[in-house]
Amino acid sequence: MKRIGIIAKTDKAQTVEVSKELIPWLKGRGIEPVIDEGLGALLGISGCCPMNQIASKCNMLLVLGGDGTLLAAARLVGATGIPILGVNLGSLGFLTEITIHELYPAMEKVLKGEYETEERVMLSARVIRDRIEISGYEVLNDVFVSRGSTARIVDLETKINGDYVTTYKADGLIVSTPTGSTAYSLSAGGPIIYPSLHAFALTPICPHTLAQRPVIVSDDSVITISILSKEDILITHDGIAGPALHYGDIVEVKKADAVIHLIKSPYRNYYEVLRKKLKWGER
Repeated sequence: MKRIGIIAKTDKAQTVEVSKELIPWLKGRGIEPVIDEGLGALLGISGCCPMNQIASKCNMLLVLGGDGTLLAAARLVGATGIPILGVNLGSLGFLTEITIHELYPAMEKVLKGEYETEERVMLSARVIRDRIEISGYEVLNDVFVSRGSTARIVDLETKINGDYVTTYKADGLIVSTPTGSTAYSLSAGGPIIYPSLHAFALTPICPHTLAQRPVIVSDDSVITISILSKEDILITHDGIAGPALHYGDIVEVKKADAVIHLIKSPYRNYYEVLRKKLKWGER
């Protein structure tokens, strides 16, 4: 690897300290660091790369921050296929599995080619109004449709591959990837899906009918959600609010063409991350 991009969470106190040590460390090994403009401004370095161009200018992306920072990086990588190594500047994350103390040993392994990647599927979502697409997104975690400021439940007619499933009467509906199954979907009572499985989860948010439970479907499914309520309804993608939805709008969700390649931690497996983050076995 000759060029490694660096994206960092700029409001973390450790960012400057870690970056000032990391950049010369990479240069000393013949690696050209491609620094995001936001991080460059924080370090007082001019001529850095705009964030939306960084993935096309490097062989690998190094993310310093938390899971939110990595989600933002994933949207940038898209079809480039470059691997991402997530380093958590706080506590251990589901996506940023490498701790700050493991950064340099992990990087030594990467530079020697002693690493494995795990493929993570992404979602493609689009909002259709009067048969015209008004917005579209590609996300790693989830897309969800939910009520806005109103206190009333909403009606969401849901179909899979054109087959009617049900009309959810709930606060909303989450469509998540296996990666996103440990995010909002889990908080709403959804299942944990192993990251490499080819599946999506549909998880209703506070359903009015208790029999409406989470459903797992194949990731080659096309999910359509029709808005049947006139209340304020919002679409959110990887935690970012999209446009307000109107009665009759359709949200179409399916597997994106692009996939993300995350560099696996050499120090722990997925179940160890689950045990630590979810405190399994503790009393």
